[in-house]
Amino acid sequence: MSTPYIPCLDLGSYINGTEEERKKFSDELGRAFNDSGFVTITNHGLSQELIDKLYKNIKAAFALPVETKRKYEKPELAGQRGYTSAGKETAKGAKTPDLKEFWQIGQEVTDGDPVKEEYPDNEVLEELPEFNKVTGEIYKKLEENGTHLLRAIATYLGLPVNYFDKHVHNGNSILRGIHYFPIENPEVIPDDAVRAGAHEDINLITLLIGASADGLEVLTRSNEWLPIKAHHTDIVVNVGDMLQRLTNNKLKSTTHRVVNPPRELMKTSRFSVPFFLHPRSDMDLTSLPSTIDAEHPKAYSDMTAGEYLDERLREIGLKK
Repeated sequence: MSTPYIPCLDLGSYINGTEEERKKFSDELGRAFNDSGFVTITNHGLSQELIDKLYKNIKAAFALPVETKRKYEKPELAGQRGYTSAGKETAKGAKTPDLKEFWQIGQEVTDGDPVKEEYPDNEVLEELPEFNKVTGEIYKKLEENGTHLLRAIATYLGLPVNYFDKHVHNGNSILRGIHYFPIENPEVIPDDAVRAGAHEDINLITLLIGASADGLEVLTRSNEWLPIKAHHTDIVVNVGDMLQRLTNNKLKSTTHRVVNPPRELMKTSRFSVPFFLHPRSDMDLTSLPSTIDAEHPKAYSDMTAGEYLDERLREIGLKK
């Protein structure tokens, strides 16, 4: 088996680098997204202090009593804001829900853009005064990083460097705090119950800030599961389905999962915080003409990002 290409890239070398350094970053990012679909990023501008503060607040939010958390659960928002309790999300094609609960933070439009009307307000977690401030700060930092990464991807695809900018400005991105709760009675859960079933992300790219424990695995091109080890300070980035559609499979959405821990660790929690970078709902995901040829016929129907998100939320059980 060939070793999948999962480089650790310095984002600072792209943001502040020479033209040559930016081109090198773009080439390596594209190569990895063609191969494993994953990279890890350093020098991303998130301090260890801010990351620690984020995890402290995420852990405190999930430690609140169930009845308190349920105050912030709004089923009519299809899990897109506030709290979503256990048993609500199921990986596409799976029968058993994931063993997790989560909290979602969305876009805050502050520049008068009429797209604000499309987005519900974020839930304000009254019990933790710092929670919304810290998660909001993380959201903006990751959105900024994601914009730089998409510029590098645009260059790799031979598009104008700012191709994605207008689509992701005030985009429908989501910051998700996830609690994979302790598995107290492993013998009574269904055999196919896992923390996160094998799935691909819906969005353009995902930026994940470390995690509090191992468990993330990616399916390689040779059909083997590879554990992803990232330092708590690194950001793991992967391709989502929207970018796969846009590039007609040139950049492949990566299948990944979160496996259950060994039996002796089952009664421990795992926390992670992915940022799902979504475009505005009106972005056209029609495959780029440059990615279609006789060898690579068009694989997808034409669809906007909003239509595709709606379809997928229904498939994973968050929307009726």
